[in-house]
Amino acid sequence: MANCAQCGRKLPPFSFGRKICQWCTEYEAAKRGEVSEDSVQKVMPTPWAGAGAGSGRTVTQILAGINVAVFIAMAMAGLSVTEGPSTQQLLSWGANAGPLTLSGQWWRLVTYMFVHGGIFHIGFNMWCLWDLGALCESLYGPWTYLALYFISGIAGGLASVGWHPYGTSVGASGAIFGLAGALIASFKLGEFSLPRTAISGVLRSLFVFVAFNLIWGFFSTLTDNAAHLGGLLSGAMVGALIALLAPDHRAIGKRAMALLLAAAVVGGGWLWVDRTRGSEVRVARASQLLSENKASDAIGVFERVVRERPMDVRARYELALAYFEAKLYPQAQREFKRVVELQPQNGSAVFALGLTYLRQNRAADAQALFSAQIAKSPDDGNAHFGLGLALAAQGNCAAAVPAYETVARLDPTYSGVYYEMAKCDIALQKYDDAIQALEKEQQQNGDDRSIETALAEAYKAKGMSDKALEAQHKAAQLPSGGTSE
Repeated sequence: MANCAQCGRKLPPFSFGRKICQWCTEYEAAKRGEVSEDSVQKVMPTPWAGAGAGSGRTVTQILAGINVAVFIAMAMAGLSVTEGPSTQQLLSWGANAGPLTLSGQWWRLVTYMFVHGGIFHIGFNMWCLWDLGALCESLYGPWTYLALYFISGIAGGLASVGWHPYGTSVGASGAIFGLAGALIASFKLGEFSLPRTAISGVLRSLFVFVAFNLIWGFFSTLTDNAAHLGGLLSGAMVGALIALLAPDHRAIGKRAMALLLAAAVVGGGWLWVDRTRGSEVRVARASQLLSENKASDAIGVFERVVRERPMDVRARYELALAYFEAKLYPQAQREFKRVVELQPQNGSAVFALGLTYLRQNRAADAQALFSAQIAKSPDDGNAHFGLGLALAAQGNCAAAVPAYETVARLDPTYSGVYYEMAKCDIALQKYDDAIQALEKEQQQNGDDRSIETALAEAYKAKGMSDKALEAQHKAAQLPSGGTSE
């Protein structure tokens, strides 16, 4: 539907080339004296003149100031402003990243808008914000403009997480694209007192800005086009709602309803992203925490995933590992048992469950579990190794050694088997066999304090004092860990 070239009001359908509305036609005729003085001109709604006309750039200045202040703070903290901060540095300053954002750090959907990856990044964004922000602030008024900025920025962050959940996103461009989208929608759908030719010029500039940056982002590996599109579409939604439902800034209730409706749609987008991407990303995040020896942090994330997806075997298995690392053995046992119930062929879960029994001094239960597993899978090296541990824990080293020998036959490179075999040999006073086994373990896994300590014990039992002292001295110089339990 066309608009009046003079006042911006909507022309009626099927105007067929008419450029001036009936109201303007009558008004111009009255000015020329072509109608009688007592004739009454029809009253029509006033076109949208802009809620904050002449209001300046107050909010735009504040937003730009916050962005620049954060960038200066990053530079003062030692981050490179030319080559750009590292991903880890950006994350520490509030960058948006799926594994963190979808694991409870929702505030990153706001903070990422004020973090930039370099001097050129912030320079271009602030230049765009200064122009588009001033226009939006004048058109919508400060509070509507501010709401539009954050709704668009958050929507851009959600789109980024949904499109590439393991990526990292920073910058104000999602919110800036939202400003462009809102202006396009408002200028296309609203009625303005400006001549249509002036509005058309602004629209062309906005379309060129959007098209150029989206095309550039398509070819650039550093540009987050998902955030651009998310911001653009959400901003267009806000602009359309305001233009159609609440163009008058004095209609505070209608404005608030329009903004709340837009925020609700973005909130629905959050729920959709969380539902489709959340669990998968949270498992990855918790696994990373577990690899960083942050078992207590990983537990909370895994527990949430298990509540969301009770049949997710991987999540339950990793939760059990986290419990095990945190020495919460009853909880670990519960989860490992559930994994075995869901996936009986999972030998790793059976082995881990047996180790959990051993940590709770339930060696007989571990022995029964491993024996049953061997009966089902005779070549399961983990089951034979676990059986050896269970037998040794009950003091039956004579039966444990053959179990370890079976492991070594199935897999000569099995880590720790020769060390455990040597411990049993020492208990059986077979010191030569123990020394030979420990030397094999050392050849496979290198120097280790536990190995040297066991060698010192075997040498001392054989009366080889010099060798024993040498091994003790070497053990004192080595870090703890390795094959020791």
